Amino acid sequence: MIQKTLIIIGVLFILVGLLYPFLRDIGLGRLPGDIVIKKENSSFYFPIVTCIVLSVVVSLILMFFKK
Repeated sequence: MIQKTLIIIGVLFILVGLLYPFLRDIGLGRLPGDIVIKKENSSFYFPIVTCIVLSVVVSLILMFFKK
């Protein structure tokens, strides 16, 4: 069971890595609600909404494969 889950997670990482340029074009990573703080010499970016969306998608995919 653990092996299957790790393989699925690995495949998902590969897919996200390959699709990253396309995902960036559709706005994933710059969603409303993502925290961006820009100062004079530094900036802080925390994609909280993007993390939540990805978490839901990965959870749904894993639930689909589990059944």
